[in-house]
Amino acid sequence: MDNNQVIKILVGNNLKVTPQRTALLAALLDLHNHPTAEDIIDYLRVNHPHISVGTVYKNLETFVAKGIITRVKTGDEILRYDAVKEMHHHLYCADTERIEDFYDEDLNKILEDYFSKKRIPNFVVEDIKLQIIGKFVNNRQAS
Repeated sequence: MDNNQVIKILVGNNLKVTPQRTALLAALLDLHNHPTAEDIIDYLRVNHPHISVGTVYKNLETFVAKGIITRVKTGDEILRYDAVKEMHHHLYCADTERIEDFYDEDLNKILEDYFSKKRIPNFVVEDIKLQIIGKFVNNRQAS
């Protein structure tokens, strides 16, 4: 992703623009495989070996708190990160731990309609994300 776009996101979220934050957010926006913190650190080490592990973890939490990215937990409790802001769900293969984004406007409409009519006592629905667990049956590369 273009550095100007990354800087715009940081400034728009009232975050100080630092080389570390810029590199980290650019990496998150470039990686489309729902990376773990360790995956992100490995990715950054190639071009930014000076960024510390603590800085990565601290800024991941900051980005989550600001709503720039979201956490995605897998079936075996591995924590991954997702920078895609468009409404989507996840297909998760427990055998390979592969996660893919799943976009379906019909499903979104069904879920929104259901929860607009169905009230949950003492709870306000703010967002709906499904994790659909199954197995990928083709030989595409793992995400």
